[in-house]
Amino acid sequence: MKLSQFNFNLPEELIALHPTNNRDESRLMVVDREKGTIEHKVFKDVINYFDNEDVLVFNNTKVFPARLYGNKEKTGAKIEVFLLRELNREQRLWDVLVDPARKIRIGNKLYFGEDELMVAEVIDNTTSRGRTLRFLYDGPYDEFKKTLYGLGETPLPKFINREVVPEDRERYQTIFAKHEGAVAAPTAGLHFSRELLKRFEIKGVDFAEVTLHVGLGNFRSVDVEDLTKHKMDSEQIEINDLATEIVNGAKDKKKHVCAVGTTVMRTLESSVSTFGHLNSYEGWTNKFIFPPYKFRVASRMISNFHLPSSTLLMMVSAFAGYDFLFEAYNEAIKEKYRFGTYGDAMLIL
Repeated sequence: MKLSQFNFNLPEELIALHPTNNRDESRLMVVDREKGTIEHKVFKDVINYFDNEDVLVFNNTKVFPARLYGNKEKTGAKIEVFLLRELNREQRLWDVLVDPARKIRIGNKLYFGEDELMVAEVIDNTTSRGRTLRFLYDGPYDEFKKTLYGLGETPLPKFINREVVPEDRERYQTIFAKHEGAVAAPTAGLHFSRELLKRFEIKGVDFAEVTLHVGLGNFRSVDVEDLTKHKMDSEQIEINDLATEIVNGAKDKKKHVCAVGTTVMRTLESSVSTFGHLNSYEGWTNKFIFPPYKFRVASRMISNFHLPSSTLLMMVSAFAGYDFLFEAYNEAIKEKYRFGTYGDAMLIL
């Protein structure tokens, strides 16, 4: 497959800038691969497609306030710093992206917050855009982390072209977020409310949780026409014994396993036996899924409507089938479904 095959014309007004008032009341398109049908529903109707002992697999990563704005010493130039991951707790070292990158050199100091509450020094140029920062903070670690996160804002993706508002802190987080480490939300999970989860529970549907700390690789553009030459950024994942037990138990009983989102699907497919059973694993994955691909764990998938040429779109088209997915996307555009992080959802049967 080629990159150009995943480009399509998406009207800008269909990119959702805000979430729906209630998590489970976005629209839901249900696509059935076997029947070739497309249905239009509300997200809370998703429960009608699952039975006792089916399994929903969620990503329980938690987003931290990763975007900071600081000023460069001497010139006072405004610099955006995007925290990617903590490299060394004791030395307060962080792997970051800076924008504009050309203005930052090793040895530069950056000041954050009123009264220069936090100072950081650039100690390494790791990539063309990436840097390693050492935060100069003398207090205890917990105090440092609290101050750093207090300065940060919710890291909405750039295509949500508006100011970050207080409600984003809660809405750009799933209700099952537990393990901090993501710089982007696993968006399919944002549609689940506590009430809806309770209804699933009453129906006898089981839940399994895995962790994939979503990195910026999720949004990094593909710049090669030949998809086999694209390299995904590595992201940290964890699949514990309980999750493998629940998923493998459902597969053995011929029940449905539904991956809630592309991050879950990537995690499941990163640690699977030759017999299609899930293996426990803790480490990193840079798995890139695009058509054609044989999925071995999940039989169903819930996903948002993704932007043109994105790796997320490529994975979903591998699962739904390239032609059928684009038929569904054309319908979504015609019916004015909302695309992107805060947009509507699709259930692929």
